[in-house]
Amino acid sequence: MNIVPGILPEALYWLAALAFVLLLGLALWRADWSALHHNRKANLLFGSVVALLVLWRMKAGIHPGLDFHLLGATLFVLMFGPAFAFIASSLLVLGSTLSLHGSWLAYPLNVLIMGGVPIALSVGIHALTRRYLRRTFFVYTLVNGYLTGGLAMIATLGVASVILIGFGSYPFEIIRRDYLIFTPMMGFAEGFFTGMFAASLALFKPEWLRTFDDRTYLAGK
Repeated sequence: MNIVPGILPEALYWLAALAFVLLLGLALWRADWSALHHNRKANLLFGSVVALLVLWRMKAGIHPGLDFHLLGATLFVLMFGPAFAFIASSLLVLGSTLSLHGSWLAYPLNVLIMGGVPIALSVGIHALTRRYLRRTFFVYTLVNGYLTGGLAMIATLGVASVILIGFGSYPFEIIRRDYLIFTPMMGFAEGFFTGMFAASLALFKPEWLRTFDDRTYLAGK
């Protein structure tokens, strides 16, 4: 995560920029902007971005581009839906880039890796659970929260590793020894973080979860 310039071909950064513009445009178009006027959702959205940005500053890493920190993308999907989740991830990476004096060239690629990948996986798993599993509180929190959050982190680290190895940025041995070895730990941390907040919000603030309806998940259970 946190790809930096110079370790990948420049053409890849520009290709990522094109994909980012298209996805951001789609997210801005599909987002339900009227929902931000209800229950102070706008304050909740931007407050969540700021809170997670603080957590992002608590990161660890050995080599450039091989940093570790929580993502929060799955939680964004559960709280705001995929469109606002991508917008929030874009703002989050933007804040990180500004505060840490990061590179604008790598900004779109970082959004796609740390936002696009986990959001796409989270949306897919959520759709599958709604179709094939019973809609209960435990399915929502355990599968959509804990499990999906962990898998989203693992997928993000995997995609980043494939890119770095595929383009010769780092040899496989360094990626395996200094990056992939921490995948289970980071997956557990992301899953616990997402599941804990998803369960807490479902119990105490269900109106803050766009994907949760207490009449469906709790009534009569």
